[in-house]
Amino acid sequence: FRCETVPGLSVGAEICEDFLNDNGIIGFVAPSFGCNTEPYYTAFKNALLVLKKKGYQIDLGPNCFEGKGIGISNTPRRCGEEFSEYYCSDENDVLLSCGGGELMCEILDYVDFEKIKMNRPKWFMGYSDNTNLTFLLTTICDVASIYGPCATTFGMEPWHLAIEDSEKLLRGEKLTVTGYERWERESKKDEEHPLMPYHVTEKRILKVFAKEEYVAIKGRLLGGCMDCLRNLIGTRYDYVAEFNRKYHNDGVIWYLESCDLNVMDIRRALWQMLHAGWFENAKGFLIGRPYHYGEEVMGLDQYHAVYDILHILDVPVVMDVDLGHLPPMMPLINGAYSLVNVRGNDIQIEMRTDV
Repeated sequence: FRCETVPGLSVGAEICEDFLNDNGIIGFVAPSFGCNTEPYYTAFKNALLVLKKKGYQIDLGPNCFEGKGIGISNTPRRCGEEFSEYYCSDENDVLLSCGGGELMCEILDYVDFEKIKMNRPKWFMGYSDNTNLTFLLTTICDVASIYGPCATTFGMEPWHLAIEDSEKLLRGEKLTVTGYERWERESKKDEEHPLMPYHVTEKRILKVFAKEEYVAIKGRLLGGCMDCLRNLIGTRYDYVAEFNRKYHNDGVIWYLESCDLNVMDIRRALWQMLHAGWFENAKGFLIGRPYHYGEEVMGLDQYHAVYDILHILDVPVVMDVDLGHLPPMMPLINGAYSLVNVRGNDIQIEMRTDV
């Protein structure tokens, strides 16, 4: 980490990024979808109101309420320039993405990663399509990011514990997460009910593939949505080999989840990551519930789709973890040296800021 308060990664570097303070300024950007339709418009407006009541100041990017783009809020150039400008701005302390979407990969040619490298690091939080930035901030720029809820989620009433955990993580008040008792199979949030909280009905049951009953893993957290990650393999944005070399002594705890992928897609994506060398430094895997939960294709289920590929690595694989598109999701620091402990249905992830 870049310093003791860190979210940065390089040991010994002088720059450090700070946690969110009382009266801090939260910046909002829309590198993927903007909040121009329901239920996202009302949820985002309420999120801004709630955060203001908590004492935070707001810095809105120009694309937050836009819907001009295809799969993103605006043109790829305008989305990439908005992110670069707001990340490097002194007018906000942390950045939250408005939402996920479909084609954030197209903005990457317009994100100024070199400028970001030279800038004072700050937290950026989002998930799903935002993997294109959370993952690359860590692997290209050597800066930690947060794989966690997007801005509209903060508009729910009342907040789920996962949303409280996300705010506390941004503030540096809670760096250990333990998952949640139940999860949402079917959402009740829609255009007429934009502020509905998570509809948690299903009990969390972890499926663990490991030699020992008690699983303990140490390493750097790295991952995101496989829908996005597989598109980065072999491109000029693929810095995983460099990350693996730099943090070889720490090893990597991969956390992965999926949205549109069926079980065959998941298996193909993992095969591609494996043969691209991404997992050569893997210490273990945390696999979130896939959005197409419980679906099978030609007899292949979500568990064999994953473990039949990863078993040759001979490391623990923990599945149905609270990550991704079937909420709630634990907010995770991408790049953080972490300690993961799993026993039965209990999971604890301690993210360190002193290593």
